[in-house]
Amino acid sequence: MLTIGSTLPPFDLQAVVSVDAKNAFQRITDRSNAEKWKIIFCWPKDFTFVCPTEIAAFGALNSEFAERDAVVYGVSTDSEYVHLAWRKQHPDLKTLPFPMLSDLKREFSTALGVLHPREGVCLRATLIVDPDNVIRFVSVNDLSVGRNPHEVLRVLDALQTDELCPCNWQKGDAVLEPT
Repeated sequence: MLTIGSTLPPFDLQAVVSVDAKNAFQRITDRSNAEKWKIIFCWPKDFTFVCPTEIAAFGALNSEFAERDAVVYGVSTDSEYVHLAWRKQHPDLKTLPFPMLSDLKREFSTALGVLHPREGVCLRATLIVDPDNVIRFVSVNDLSVGRNPHEVLRVLDALQTDELCPCNWQKGDAVLEPT
């Protein structure tokens, strides 16, 4: 699995960005939004139970990530058509403000090292990638355990200070000063 200091691998994936059939799809690459921080989170499968709770929670925080010059990308191994059908069907996903990327060939999740070896789906991996495409944070949960998007936002805030941030540090708190 890629870790802190690794470079985000190249990718070029079809994404669902809307439920409007005329504008539903868009290509997203590792060069998209090159000047921004990237929050990339992977989930196992569409039309499941834990996944929409996480996706909706990232969606609810999307404007806060945007305020911090970050874009959010959600990724699974489902096709863009399955993503679109799920967004149209699930009330919490209809107005999702970020792209749902389709890693149908499993190349991106394999390059990240987050493909479950037996199930062949993404683990619940979360990465924070800086504008230079360097991975600065990685977290992976078991398939059955949802993650905390507020913690991802807190870590992004800490990384953007470029300072030493103690345990449970929150934006606005004092940072550590080495003596």
